[in-house]
Amino acid sequence: MQDTPDLNVSATTPDWSREAVRRFWDPGQKLLRAIRRYQAAQARGGLLGKLSAKRWVLTHLFWSVVTQSEIHLNTQIAGGLRLTHPTGIIIHPDAKIGPNCMIFHQVTLAGAVELGGHVDIGAGAKVLGPLRVGDDARIGANAVVTCDVDAGQTVVGIPARPI
Repeated sequence: MQDTPDLNVSATTPDWSREAVRRFWDPGQKLLRAIRRYQAAQARGGLLGKLSAKRWVLTHLFWSVVTQSEIHLNTQIAGGLRLTHPTGIIIHPDAKIGPNCMIFHQVTLAGAVELGGHVDIGAGAKVLGPLRVGDDARIGANAVVTCDVDAGQTVVGIPARPI
């Protein structure tokens, strides 16, 4: 598995293989699987759906503690999200994450942040919404983003500025 940005990834079509659990210890993928299965159980409804949802809540809680991350169960996440090092990631429930994004460790998405497709967010970055980040944008490590980021743009610094 690579930890560097992949330039051949689509900003519109989810690559579900990026979320596949490949090893016993894949905490990021297992956290995402718990979120996806919880959302599917909620959508199914009925008694079986409710029981299944409770199981996935417990699984989500376990992986949240292991990764020390806070990703709400109802967060809108498109396919192909990669949590390369899933420690300390905090994502607000109103955030929307586009397809094939990559989020490194210690990232915070605060408020109604909307990420486009194939957005890469470096370690320690803080994105303070409400704002929109366009497709194929990159946010540098430890950047503090306080305003919209255009598609294809790279922003770095405090406050984040395009380079």
